[in-house]
Amino acid sequence: MPKLTTLCYLERGDEYLLLHRTKKVHDENRDKWIGVGGKFEEGESPEDCLLREVYEETGLRLERYRFRGIVTFASDAYPCEYMHLFTADRWSGSPHDCAEGELAWLPKRELAALPMWEGDRIFLDLLEQNRPFFSLKLVYRGERLTAAFLNGARIR
Repeated sequence: MPKLTTLCYLERGDEYLLLHRTKKVHDENRDKWIGVGGKFEEGESPEDCLLREVYEETGLRLERYRFRGIVTFASDAYPCEYMHLFTADRWSGSPHDCAEGELAWLPKRELAALPMWEGDRIFLDLLEQNRPFFSLKLVYRGERLTAAFLNGARIR
């Protein structure tokens, strides 16, 4: 059964809130910078999962968000994953420490220098281009991106 997840990039001007995944020992995202989110619980919609995960990881309650696309991860090392990608630009509450790593507001122009999955750079570019809702398939061999397909067409 494929893994169902959400990922959200909270946007504040020209910055995103990112999570540096450093605290879990057996974490496929260990030492990488990613947005906030996680796995669906039984009966959750993508929006239910988004709101719960963002609150659990940050202490913030989203007030305005946008469903941006679905990213399919196909890998020889990990189970297939369907990630529901969101951005948010309004929330309430006070951030708290995250059990999975360190949260940081980072300028979008600095993201390229951070350790992250290669495919994440593709969907971050799509977000910056304000592309309409998209389907992105990323194919990995180990941690190496071997192919990428946007709305069914190969782009890499």
